[in-house]
Amino acid sequence: MEEVSSTKAPIITLKNIDIYQKKLMILHQVSLNIHKGEFVYLIGKTGAGKSSILKLLIADEKPYGEHAEIVGYDLKKIKSKQIPFLRRKLGIIFQDYQLLSEKTVFDNMDNALKAIGWKNKHERYERVMKTLEMVGLSTKYFKYPHQLSGGEQQRVCIARALLNNPELLIADEPTGNLDPITSEEIFQIFHHINQKGTTVLIATHDFLMINKFPSRSLLIEDGKILDSGL
Repeated sequence: MEEVSSTKAPIITLKNIDIYQKKLMILHQVSLNIHKGEFVYLIGKTGAGKSSILKLLIADEKPYGEHAEIVGYDLKKIKSKQIPFLRRKLGIIFQDYQLLSEKTVFDNMDNALKAIGWKNKHERYERVMKTLEMVGLSTKYFKYPHQLSGGEQQRVCIARALLNNPELLIADEPTGNLDPITSEEIFQIFHHINQKGTTVLIATHDFLMINKFPSRSLLIEDGKILDSGL
């Protein structure tokens, strides 16, 4: 993968930030820049602080320190009423899917668009089907989550995260419950999304996939972040 030019604007900036988990500081004076268009892994042992960093980035946790900014929002100054607008600029993917079991794939997606203000039914339909097509699921829009494999459910989650054309896609252990073949398919989708211009940040300990799809890695170790610089 080509090295990202330093002239590109950062989409994430943390400068000397302390990160806490239940009042316990787990990361001290974290500083990092992620630029637009990058594909970055956030790696480290379980409990190292990967999820805590992601929670900070989506404004679930408060940052302490010098400066914290994501997609143009100052996380130290952000007000609660601004958080939904921040998250509309992000695509967020969790390990546990968080799909509504009583809703079809289409309705799960359609509900997400309604929640962010899409009022036109035809436009919602077009957007849902186009996004499902991107992840190879346009023929399964009528299925319920329990009728899909784990990999297919994760594809739905990726599609849902892409509905609003996010500037930044954030994934927390997206292949933690998947077999290696399915994991590879999911990572191919992430790289395809990145090649189209979306910045991607993935917290993972799936080193098989990291070796298959090498890119810049941020390693959390002993309370610090080490940057591979790739």
